[in-house]
Amino acid sequence: MNNQTFVEMKNISKSFGEVKANYNVNLNVKKGEVHALLGENGAGKSTLMNMLSGIYSPDSGSIFIHGNEVKINSPKESIKLGIGMIHQHYKLVDVITAKENITLGQKGKFFINQKKLSKEISKISEKFHLDINPDKKIYNMSIGEKQTVEILKVLYRGADILILDEPTAVLTPQETKKLFNIIRNMKEQGCAVIIITHKLNEVMEISDRVTVLRKGQTVETVTTSETTAKELTDLMVGRSVDLAIERVITNPSETLLEINNLVAKDKDKVVKIDNISFNLKKGEILGVAGVAGSGQKELCEAIAGLYSVEAGEIKYLDENLVGKTPSDIIKRGISMSFIPEDRLGMGLVASMDMVDNLLLKSYKNQEGLLVKRKPLENKCEELIEKLDIKTPGIHHPIKQLSGGNIQKVLLGREIDLSPHVLITAYPVRGLDIGASHTIYDLINEEKKKGVGIIFVGEDLDVLLELCDRIMVLCDGKVTGILDATETTKEEVGLLMAGQENKKGVS
Repeated sequence: MNNQTFVEMKNISKSFGEVKANYNVNLNVKKGEVHALLGENGAGKSTLMNMLSGIYSPDSGSIFIHGNEVKINSPKESIKLGIGMIHQHYKLVDVITAKENITLGQKGKFFINQKKLSKEISKISEKFHLDINPDKKIYNMSIGEKQTVEILKVLYRGADILILDEPTAVLTPQETKKLFNIIRNMKEQGCAVIIITHKLNEVMEISDRVTVLRKGQTVETVTTSETTAKELTDLMVGRSVDLAIERVITNPSETLLEINNLVAKDKDKVVKIDNISFNLKKGEILGVAGVAGSGQKELCEAIAGLYSVEAGEIKYLDENLVGKTPSDIIKRGISMSFIPEDRLGMGLVASMDMVDNLLLKSYKNQEGLLVKRKPLENKCEELIEKLDIKTPGIHHPIKQLSGGNIQKVLLGREIDLSPHVLITAYPVRGLDIGASHTIYDLINEEKKKGVGIIFVGEDLDVLLELCDRIMVLCDGKVTGILDATETTKEEVGLLMAGQENKKGVS
């Protein structure tokens, strides 16, 4: 690692109204360094990087790039300074090629010598060991290939400071390994790389130093080789935290839910669920793994009665639920809770308070013409205490809470219904370690009660630790169902990439 400083942020402060997102934050990143930025939700990581990439301007403090003090007032100015940010959600145009995406929007690039361009892209690809076909359309690419295009795009524009926001969130283990090789190559070529991530094992593997933020302030910058995941967690949270995820042993035997040859298509008749079969037992957590868009969302919604099914069966005990609405399912005495990935779209009404959001699920069960709010207000107070929900009060708008607290409200409401089946789609996405472990504990409590749980997740380490079995989806098909105690991340990753399970589906 070189001692030359590429990025220095001194005493950076940024407020939004009365909320102090950053307060006197200090960060320095050196040439040829991979620097991880860690912190719980709301710690100020994204705000700090958004100031470096020109989306926000600091209220006070100084930013130095390559030793020169600068004012970054726009993303365009940030790019001119050699800073490139690769966001978690890729900003690519699907219907055009990698090459066209790389030059899109650049001044003076309307008429381009295609051969010269291909040569330039090939030169950068070789330098950083990037494996990409510049003439391939984006819609034909895997998630990993799309990410490589994003990296190529910022390198082509001359960036030597790269910011990666949750770069492995939707990658298979094999794609993550390739990305880490790319990052190491960028480091060797003298780039400074900043990674924002929640995955401590990856921080320990790829970074040289780590800066920890807590409540908008710098806690400490440490050398990765001289610390541990446990120490980093304690710095993030401000207290000692147990990182272990409990796997509750229940020995499930009775089948609760049985899916047979399920087929579902979208409005354009594109198959989203392709002949899926599996079962869910009482007191079991069935994990669902797959790269984004493999059919997870449609499967969850189909089981909950929210997505039209073309063929097949969804049997709860001996009753087929296909064609039945959520109301029909409830009328049959089946309590099914669904926690969608879109918390404020499908799960909760953002503008409503906690009481009204609980009321949405229970008003039909109340007798008489008038809605009784007092019992729900008491229930909200109980949930706040039980789940440690941080809110100014039960009548505060849900949209103004943090992601972790919104998820606790949603999960608390659904669990309060005493479900037989609990379907959770990415329940800890974007949550910090403390909030995530609260969610794992709640799910385990339901498992102990005999609830059948479908847990759609993206962190394979969590799926392996928490679940009993893992079902892997690829392009709407089941490529394998594995015993979580007997498989590996690599085996799950191969199935995510479409390699059929040679052991057979169980």
